[in-house]
Amino acid sequence: MMDQSLNNPQVLVVEDEKDVRDLMLLHLNREGLRTIEAEDGESAIKLIQNNDNALIILDWMLPGVSGLEICKRVRQLSDAKSQVPILMVTARADAADMVLGLEMGADDYVTKPFEISIFLARVRALLRRAKSLLEPKTNKQHIGNLTINVDAHEVTCASIKVDLTPSEFKLLSALTENRGRVLSRENLIKLVQGQGVAVIDRTVDTHIFGLRKKLGDCADVVETIRGIGYRIRS
Repeated sequence: MMDQSLNNPQVLVVEDEKDVRDLMLLHLNREGLRTIEAEDGESAIKLIQNNDNALIILDWMLPGVSGLEICKRVRQLSDAKSQVPILMVTARADAADMVLGLEMGADDYVTKPFEISIFLARVRALLRRAKSLLEPKTNKQHIGNLTINVDAHEVTCASIKVDLTPSEFKLLSALTENRGRVLSRENLIKLVQGQGVAVIDRTVDTHIFGLRKKLGDCADVVETIRGIGYRIRS
């Protein structure tokens, strides 16, 4: 993992519109975050290579190298920088564009124009996820009253055991391990397929429906991102 301390995280903002970039920098600095900035793709790549960033905030449409290509390059890196969370902020609001951005490596997606409160909430969620990746791993994950024991393949809600099918358990585990990150149906299939389960695109929603029904009072931890996929609430 990164040597970057997440007690004093640095955020890279890549945005070619100066007014938008300055607005994001202003509010990130007010949050107590250190920031660096780039206005084009080439500059962004150099800053990614030469800095330990806790988060990358990335526009899609940039001069030179596009934000989509930057996402792809980051995820192909061979060191810890490949795991840096990426928040894509762009005017491209179609569901197909969102899915493509997530498939290329973005962890979350905010469309312009955006509410500052929503933007900052997404930033905080991704920074929490980045911090959790640095914490020692245990065989148990706790989300509110929900507990997932990965080694024992056991799930409890308020200490009451929940019986899940192998497919439901793998889907819940995949979402939990990527807490705060939006996973498209295609991503979920890649994460769980070949592990003793069979999940295809048209059955993901059915499995999620069954999972939520069994989780009962804990069902709201699984959040639907309309037209894109699912995530575990941070």
